Amino acid sequence: MLDSRLALALDGGGLDWPEEGTIAVFAPSSDLALDDLPKDRVQVIHGFRPVHDAFAERGFEVAVVSEGRYSAALVCLPRAKNEARALIAEACSVSDGVVVIDGQKNQGVDSILKEMKGRVTIHGPVTKAHGKLFWIDASAAECFADWEAGPALTEGGFWTAPGVFSADGIDLASALLVEALPEKLGAQVADLGAGWGYLSAHVLERKGVEAVHLIEAGHLALECARHNVTDPRAHFHWADATTWSPEHRMDTIVMNPPFHVGRASEPQIGQAFVAAAARLLAQNGDLWMVANRHLPYEAELKTRFAQVEEIGGDARFKLFHATRPLRTRR
Repeated sequence: MLDSRLALALDGGGLDWPEEGTIAVFAPSSDLALDDLPKDRVQVIHGFRPVHDAFAERGFEVAVVSEGRYSAALVCLPRAKNEARALIAEACSVSDGVVVIDGQKNQGVDSILKEMKGRVTIHGPVTKAHGKLFWIDASAAECFADWEAGPALTEGGFWTAPGVFSADGIDLASALLVEALPEKLGAQVADLGAGWGYLSAHVLERKGVEAVHLIEAGHLALECARHNVTDPRAHFHWADATTWSPEHRMDTIVMNPPFHVGRASEPQIGQAFVAAAARLLAQNGDLWMVANRHLPYEAELKTRFAQVEEIGGDARFKLFHATRPLRTRR
């Protein structure tokens, strides 16, 4: 992991942190110790709300985006290559010193390293624990200006950005759910894990909708949603959908819950979304949900709702309608 590679780089490997100034740490995983950095000089930059809050609770200074200049930067590579490039470009543009890049082999660090070697001098790499860590000098910043990326309007007519779910087009599962939604929905609707706003935009076309609450843990995805959903009835919440608590219960919830952590399938994430939907809905509220067909959500739905029915789908996805949430587990 990064901690072991960073320790080797600092212990005779040629890497030194500057003695003064703030060190920016971009997109670290929530379990990263960061013991080899001076905690009082670190600012963690992370737009995913649960990770952002986890570092804040550990006493780190935390920001959603970079703020001003830094004496050095550490980039923890995400899986999506375009997002990784954008983070490196951002780190280079705001750092006055060394920029350190770290990543796992199964998340594309070798590909990024190869690309960067063609542009600048690389120091390292340190290879350990199925990953690599390397660094570049501040003078290399301008070499990656073309990697900068943020919210942009696509040919499909919506705003998205690198690293946002379904950044390259409309998600097929979400499109399937839109087709299955009834013409009339409740007055107060929540879109759990709203992403860049595709479901919410279509919910606002239904009759009887007075407000749609877009709950999204990814700050960048929510910024894209603000561009895509401009109806004044839309309300945006940067929050973890599994812990979000509104002032009143919802009449309807729609969702296409996430189920991945990196490359691993984690169905308990979707199960937590089902539990949240039951908690958030009014007694006669409705849940409309789409999921990959192989995911085991039926048991959780039947535990949380008095009435559950599969309403269609295709070979890849299944659609559910659940009503009458149960307040206590049976």
